Amino acid sequence: MPCLRRDHAATGHVAASQHHRQCAGQPDMGGSRSRMSARSLQPVQSIRRGRRSVMLPETRGNSRIRLGAQWVVAALLFAFVASAAAQVPVPGDPPLRPGDMLRITVWRHPELSGDFAVAPDSTLVHPLYQTVKVAGAPMTVVRARLLGLLAPYEQGVDFVIEPLFAVTVAGEVRQPNLYQLPQGTTFAQAIARAGGPTELGRLDEVHVIRRDRTMVINLAQEYSRYEGVPVASGDQVLVARRSNFNFLRDFLYPVASLTAAVAAVLAYSRYR
Repeated sequence: MPCLRRDHAATGHVAASQHHRQCAGQPDMGGSRSRMSARSLQPVQSIRRGRRSVMLPETRGNSRIRLGAQWVVAALLFAFVASAAAQVPVPGDPPLRPGDMLRITVWRHPELSGDFAVAPDSTLVHPLYQTVKVAGAPMTVVRARLLGLLAPYEQGVDFVIEPLFAVTVAGEVRQPNLYQLPQGTTFAQAIARAGGPTELGRLDEVHVIRRDRTMVINLAQEYSRYEGVPVASGDQVLVARRSNFNFLRDFLYPVASLTAAVAAVLAYSRYR
């Protein structure tokens, strides 16, 4: 079929070139490329079906829905972690009990400093501090109460407090006694405070009595296991005694001596 010519001036150079290609039997690549480039700008997602891969354009609505779902999952995960962390108890300072002591050091006031015992009524045995209850209260609360008491004497008073727990160290130690030990003292340090074990002391069998239960610890072979376990108020640390029986000294040597004495008597009676 003859191809009709068009006026280049009226239709433009681009339209004329396309018209000449169509007349020559060549496909119009310009329009196809423009359509392909327009499609390639759209994001696509691949959906695998068996061995075939179907490419589908991803709409903006689907992208927003997936992004919103990710934010919801992240928010739920954050809330779960926060609630779990809130339920974990945070260990605080062990409170004082009657019989313990509180060491108070007031800057530039030695008359207000010292180690003061905790009375049965939870107060300190001191004319000034006897109105402050310290037993059973956290150290932050005790410090706030002491600050309210000392503030009228000096504005911006600076002081330090340190709890001292009553711990009994006895058994096979050189200086058994009731000691006031600072917070964080380990069982090995408590035994060292009592002069260390005697020659018959067994560090592999140390009995610790804490309120209503008793445990046996081995400081000779498992020292690192109990290195981070501090003593508590009212603990009783008892070092066991090693058996004093010696087979050579208490059995074999006496038997050998007796046998030799009997043999000597028999030999003397035979030659007489």
